Amino acid sequence: MAEITLKGNVIHTVGNLPGKGVKAEAFTLTKNDLSKASLSDYTGSRVILNIFPSLDTGICATSVREFNKLASNLDNTKVLCISRDLPFAQARFCGAEGLDNVETLSDFATGEFGKKYGVEIADGPMQNLHSRAVVVLDEDGVVTYTEQVPEIAQEPDYESVLKVLA
Repeated sequence: MAEITLKGNVIHTVGNLPGKGVKAEAFTLTKNDLSKASLSDYTGSRVILNIFPSLDTGICATSVREFNKLASNLDNTKVLCISRDLPFAQARFCGAEGLDNVETLSDFATGEFGKKYGVEIADGPMQNLHSRAVVVLDEDGVVTYTEQVPEIAQEPDYESVLKVLA
């Protein structure tokens, strides 16, 4: 269980992020067109999992925009933006913003991803949503970097993500 804060108030996640050097757990999430996407679909590419509570918050939207910019300069790298938002809301946001270098995936149906990756918020006003975190995987699905952002109202450390991908 990770201890994080929401505007300075302590809250917790249901677990911890996967450890560096371990094979990432398989997952299946919902795409904007309601089809399914699995981790195995991205084998052979490096993957950035940009995990956050909701696109309807400023910091979450900023992180998606920022990763969209970064992704345009990264070879063989997919950026998956994962939340519990409905796929329709994710599609609307990316369409309105003109974001085409990231893929939004929804964990709305079961919340299983949030539990497996230890990012489901266990208590407080955002209970059951995902915490803000980043997980980077190599081409074989092995974890090379993790960041559990300590304060939900704070952006991830983009520079550290870029360093691990350099």
